[in-house]
Amino acid sequence: MTEEQLSSHHPTLPPTTEEDRFSWLRLMRSRKVGPATFRRLLREHGSAQNALAALPEMARAAGIEGYEICPPGVIEAELKAAKAANAQLLCLGAADFPKSLVDLSDAPPVLWAIGNLSVLQRPMIALVGARNCSSLGSRMARALAAELAEHDYAVVSGLARGIDTSAHLATMATGTVAVMAGGVDVIYPAENAKLAEDLLETGLRLSEQPMGVTPQARHFPRRNRIISGLAQAVVVVEAAAKSGSLITARDALDQGREVLAVPGHPFDARAAGCNLLIRDGATLVRSAQDVIEALPQQSADPGNEPSVPTPCPNVTPNTAQKGKDGQRLHNEILSRLGPSPIAEDQLIRDIAATAGEIGPALVDLELDGRIQRQAGGLLSLAS
Repeated sequence: MTEEQLSSHHPTLPPTTEEDRFSWLRLMRSRKVGPATFRRLLREHGSAQNALAALPEMARAAGIEGYEICPPGVIEAELKAAKAANAQLLCLGAADFPKSLVDLSDAPPVLWAIGNLSVLQRPMIALVGARNCSSLGSRMARALAAELAEHDYAVVSGLARGIDTSAHLATMATGTVAVMAGGVDVIYPAENAKLAEDLLETGLRLSEQPMGVTPQARHFPRRNRIISGLAQAVVVVEAAAKSGSLITARDALDQGREVLAVPGHPFDARAAGCNLLIRDGATLVRSAQDVIEALPQQSADPGNEPSVPTPCPNVTPNTAQKGKDGQRLHNEILSRLGPSPIAEDQLIRDIAATAGEIGPALVDLELDGRIQRQAGGLLSLAS
């Protein structure tokens, strides 16, 4: 494993005070700071406070004029809304943060949670599928979810119409996790308002978005990686050949999770995506037993869940590369990237530079909007 691969999964030191949590939120809500950039900034600068202080100068060095970090008032309003909604802030690396998300390269630094946090201690299976599912698909989702619950699995889904709704309804009594594309306090679709409220007694609603955010189309693919990341396996019940459920399945494969699918009739377009997954190697599902048998034997035992890694010590802040050498490195990175994403360690090998040299330059280019990170920590030119 390369130095960069090791560093990209280095554990993050979670905030321990209210001031630290405030700074984490403020950094995460600042313009051009996503999950991967957030983690890199913490590694480079040692704390969120240091990263916030460095951001304007880094932006200027990257050619961005007038850059401002997130105003304190925005975070104060978010915290006030969270208190009103009884939402809890979960920070990456803290004891209450979902352990299955910790090692993801694009793990959300913060999550808002409403409900029963104890459900996160159980092994989880994701059930996803079509919004306009068939009656048979809905029955299958309910049966699978109920059977998995009997084996002490918590079912994860996205609170959408169709398969998601069926999966949540079948596990209301035992605990289900709804990962939301918008704010954890914004119910979408509105028809699931009662479901979203009722599941809180034993289950949980989660979101990485700020409080009060109405979900937009771009939020759903980001939401899907959390659904798959939480789970040991993703089961697709019904899905068209081009659907968000297949994005979740791809995320699951990138994250090393099992992918399974319920087969359907070849003439039914709602089953086309599932049939494609099975053709390409996904495990065929007839019942919950097929799902359980596809998992490693020890995975259903909560005692074998990975522990939160020991947080890393603070590191000495580094500044972004400046001057001609820095510009040459920026140009070299841009010349090596294209619209098709490549792994960061491959880029390091191609340029024959060290991870320490590449890291600050990548932050500059991300802040400048000239490159972007995709699922799995891959890099490409910004579209």
